Amino acid sequence: MLSRTRILNMLLRACTLGARFVFVFFLAKFLDAKAVGYYGLFTATVGYFLYLVGLDFYTYTTREILKAQHEQRGQMLKGQASLSALLYIVVVPLAVWMLPQAQWPSELLLWFFPILVLEHLNEEISRLLIALSEQITASLILFMRQGSWALAIVGLMAVNANMRHLQAVMACWLTAGLIAALLGVHKVKHLGMGGWRLPVNWVWVRKGASVSLSFLLATLALRGVQTIDRYWVQSLSNTETVGAYVLFLSIAGTLMVFLDAGVFAFAYPELIALHHKQQHTQAHRKVKQLLMYVLLAAAVFSGISWLLLPYLLQWINKPLYMQSIGLYPWLLLATAINALGMAPHYALYAQGRDKVIIGSHMGAMPVFVLAVWLLGQTMPTLAVPIGLVIFFSVILLIKAVAYWSGEHAAATTPA
Repeated sequence: MLSRTRILNMLLRACTLGARFVFVFFLAKFLDAKAVGYYGLFTATVGYFLYLVGLDFYTYTTREILKAQHEQRGQMLKGQASLSALLYIVVVPLAVWMLPQAQWPSELLLWFFPILVLEHLNEEISRLLIALSEQITASLILFMRQGSWALAIVGLMAVNANMRHLQAVMACWLTAGLIAALLGVHKVKHLGMGGWRLPVNWVWVRKGASVSLSFLLATLALRGVQTIDRYWVQSLSNTETVGAYVLFLSIAGTLMVFLDAGVFAFAYPELIALHHKQQHTQAHRKVKQLLMYVLLAAAVFSGISWLLLPYLLQWINKPLYMQSIGLYPWLLLATAINALGMAPHYALYAQGRDKVIIGSHMGAMPVFVLAVWLLGQTMPTLAVPIGLVIFFSVILLIKAVAYWSGEHAAATTPA
């Protein structure tokens, strides 16, 4: 049976999911497709820069904090924050040089850095809370930074036509991010972690940076694909088509949001703990259970979303989206394959088999680039979605083979 904590967490995430779902449709209805396209490019670019300023250091911190005493945890987080401060010194000038090349509307550029900082802070706090099994607070923060402002701007756009522009969207996003950050910092202060007054342990930071840097390369490959895909759609067609792509990708992506909340957020701390206790049989059973949950969720979501989509597009009442509906099956399939790949991913992560994770992402990226380049010659509209299906399929195959071959070898090795 599901625990009350898990049910409440799923409800909070469902509220966030519902808010984002409503938001993306109202955005498509009230703004033109080109504005939706620029919004998609903006969010993807913020997401990519989050990894540059965070260095994926949480992949190291999570495992270290779970093993550390309470009086050591504050010093670890202080070290992580110090590293991020140094990274901002490098990344901000890089962004100042790069962003004008994207040819966004000039008003969007002003919102980039404050939103980036707040998203980074909120993301790291949420990861920390999830790792410490504070999923409810993490879900509250997620709703504040993603769901609350989405509902607010939908209401404003519905009652006031003068609010139907990207500036209003960004203002609501920034305000909610600030409130979420204040809530998150308040919670962290009351977790009873010591060590905040200790000096930064730069030896520990350097060790963590060396570990997370390899993860970062894999993440940049993964997120690189999930960022350049929109720019590639733009180059193969136009910004309006990016708007349609963003709409359908957002709908398909709700599957991952639901699984992150109701399944993955609970599964990966459990897997880490089971492997730490050498309870490999229970861990393997948990991975199989994880796969079944993902398959069931993907099947149900796919059926319902495909049945409802034509009616939702009719309500939006913009021909471009109905004409582009052929994008959705491929994006939905790519999302489902990505979700399936998370089961062996978390299993490998819990085992500390980082090289397999890194190798799968790094190996799949050139396959994606080659696939899209070849498909772009004959089917430019579908080249990127089909490329994503191939990309996530390669990752799933590598991780699954690595995990189950490792489990088979362990099972057949004499005690």
